[in-house]
Amino acid sequence: MLPSKTAAGQENAAAANESPDAAQSDVAKDKPNEASSEEQSKSAAEEKQPAKTSDPKADGDAAKMKSGNDQTGTAATDSKESQPKESQPEKAEPDTPTEETPAPEPGPDPEWKAKGVWTLPPTDGPAAIDFSLVGEYLGELESSDNNQKDGDSAAKNRRLGVQIRNLGKGEFEARAYSGGLPGQELFEDEKPMLLFGRRSGSTLVLSGGPWAMFAGAEECKIIDETGTTLAKLPRVERSSPTLGATPPEGAMVLFDGTDTNAFAHARMTEDKLLAQGANINFMLNDFDLHLEFRIPHMPAQREQKRGNSGVYLQGRYECQVLDSFGDAKVFNGLGALYRHKAPKFNMALPPLVWQTYDIHFTAARFAADGSKIRNARISSWVNGVKVQDDEELPGPTGHGKPESPTLLPTLIQDHGDPVRFRNIWVIDRGLSGGIEFPQMADTK
Repeated sequence: MLPSKTAAGQENAAAANESPDAAQSDVAKDKPNEASSEEQSKSAAEEKQPAKTSDPKADGDAAKMKSGNDQTGTAATDSKESQPKESQPEKAEPDTPTEETPAPEPGPDPEWKAKGVWTLPPTDGPAAIDFSLVGEYLGELESSDNNQKDGDSAAKNRRLGVQIRNLGKGEFEARAYSGGLPGQELFEDEKPMLLFGRRSGSTLVLSGGPWAMFAGAEECKIIDETGTTLAKLPRVERSSPTLGATPPEGAMVLFDGTDTNAFAHARMTEDKLLAQGANINFMLNDFDLHLEFRIPHMPAQREQKRGNSGVYLQGRYECQVLDSFGDAKVFNGLGALYRHKAPKFNMALPPLVWQTYDIHFTAARFAADGSKIRNARISSWVNGVKVQDDEELPGPTGHGKPESPTLLPTLIQDHGDPVRFRNIWVIDRGLSGGIEFPQMADTK
């Protein structure tokens, strides 16, 4: 289960319903191992552009400015005036970072920003206000049914989880789940309540079903038709229990921000992250793979065009990466085996939040004549919650390469969206067996 932090310090985790998805025909999906030369050139050019810096006054999350208390007095002033002009220390250049004025943190990539794609949280304007409302809210909902017995607290109060996602230009949709958020112990795997709304100023107003919701950056208030406040749900920020997991003894580190030597084709960004589109340089048969990924914020896009990438095991079986946050449990969403099976839960966290994929893969087996005698199998965890449980793969998924006794590279797909990766390591079970997987992060 995912731990979480709320304004009151609560803890949580996530899930949802399965719905079929129409067949996709993306050109990029047809060639999972490589993007077109035009896409690669375009992506490389975009990565070379320096990111704009954000104004600390406009960015609530920017580093706090430090300032020393200058001590002045008459004696000090007289002393300075009596010194020769050339002996006085020179003033630092206005744009030179000092202890008192640290350099501002980098902002979203300007090239992607122009396309409505945010590689880092927006820091000003309507886009920043919209993004501040994207997230999860969790708390207790008090029933408005006066016919229930006063002592029946379980009937009068119930846990409610809300996920809000941005659809662009001040428009939003939300899903309210009984029992909590997807993946949590009390989560009820039933159809959630769907609400739609628009932002007014810094407040989001949503309606649907028997309630209205008023959401801000820190709290979501639920009101019934009589105007009675039924709940004030604080915002929560969940993180995967495997986020930052240290490679165990016997694991092979593929990427730690140092270089891309473990890949045949790869590109590291200026901020030491791995860009989408990378082929692992080692042929892997049975293995356990851990990686962490950050999906861009693309509010105007929908479905397969919203933060798309994937992990192609042996180039044949795709574990989908997609911004499915706040959506229904879609067939080809995050955690799906592309075009084969939907995830058990929609465990997507909000865009621009670091998430985890942990994949336990057992390859297909073949006879001497090349005929297959056993199907490949996979278990996978998204953000620490199992979404595929020893699923049998009768053949390639989506547009994976044909099966054969020949090993093919495992790769991270380039679908044209700026998805970023870090902390990638693998356990080759043919070399190192008996290692616990997935590995939990050290929380000490």
